[in-house]
Amino acid sequence: MVNQLLKSSAQTFGDLLRDQMVKDPHFYLFSPDETTSNKLDAVFQVSSRTWNLPTREWDLPESTNGRIVELLSENVLFSCLVGHLMNCEQGMMTSYEAFFAVITSQILQQIKFFEQSIHVHWRPEYPAVNLLSTSTCWRQDHNGFSHQSPILISTLLNLPSNRVNCLFPVDSSAASSTFQFMLNSQNVVNLTTFNKTPEPQWLDVIQAQNQLSNGGASVFEFASDSDPDFVLAAAGDIASREALFAIAILKQDLPTLRLRFVNIGALSYNAIGTTQRKLPFATFDSYFKDKPIIANFHGYPQTLQHILGHYSQILRPSLKRPIIVHGFSDRGSTTTPFEMLSLNQASRYHLAIDIAKLAQRSDLVAKYQKVLAENTIHARQTGLDLPEITDFKF
Repeated sequence: MVNQLLKSSAQTFGDLLRDQMVKDPHFYLFSPDETTSNKLDAVFQVSSRTWNLPTREWDLPESTNGRIVELLSENVLFSCLVGHLMNCEQGMMTSYEAFFAVITSQILQQIKFFEQSIHVHWRPEYPAVNLLSTSTCWRQDHNGFSHQSPILISTLLNLPSNRVNCLFPVDSSAASSTFQFMLNSQNVVNLTTFNKTPEPQWLDVIQAQNQLSNGGASVFEFASDSDPDFVLAAAGDIASREALFAIAILKQDLPTLRLRFVNIGALSYNAIGTTQRKLPFATFDSYFKDKPIIANFHGYPQTLQHILGHYSQILRPSLKRPIIVHGFSDRGSTTTPFEMLSLNQASRYHLAIDIAKLAQRSDLVAKYQKVLAENTIHARQTGLDLPEITDFKF
């Protein structure tokens, strides 16, 4: 059963970071000025910010032995993180998603270093470069277009390297298993993307662990039928929520429609899953069969489109099935959360429209388009989404 309790994955990561700081006295968190706004502030329960200059009475908790390094320069922070990792000590860096792109060239250089260092016998196994990407494009509706960009995901997944994992924990349970995976990784870059808003809980801890260790994807049985007519897939917490809500909407209007939902929690070069444990082709085939695929992605849709197409082409080269992928399409603004999804055609209703079209139900296409139009008018007039959208439950 789905747990209707809403929890923030960012707060879960904050708790995990705090506990890791207690376990490991050499663990550091590197952050621009966003630790609290990114809901990671549980770390301040066990450490202060590091600061070597005199403080004033209005200064926030700071000390020379603090292990939270806050500095508004992603370039400097990444260099500090790498220097710490080169001493074989653990650490992580967090940033707003859009501003991680500032250090793209530095990340690429570190990947090159990992590629070369494994061939030098005296080099040790280095802890992974672990990047926590939050305040993402989908919930920067208040900050506007300048804060909306998932480009680093596409950049890293286009790199023909076995040293990159892009991780998309779907809820707090997945956040816990992802965090442990990151700590156990060596000689790779892990980019983990999650939102800081409270979201539904879909998995328990065991299910989340099994997903990550068995190819980075799993069928959500509670939302799936056997022998489906269509398969919906999603990577990303908000993308997955919208796909699951699309299933609920379609089931209300077409109870006999047979659907399956596949959640994707990890991607690597040309593959679902991590570089260590990619989704086998046979498993992909058992999940998606020969059915049309409608997918929703946290990042740019062509990135996931390429990966899904790669599996499909290898497995069934003569099959001409639709693979329709939605995601961030560089349509940004200062608007409401649902209107951000609507602008980029990544909402529950856009996914439902795709299936209604494939099912030749023009009446439902018109119905869902009407809801989208009504919400746009309501959002522009009130600054809020319609209650039937914000209060929707699976």
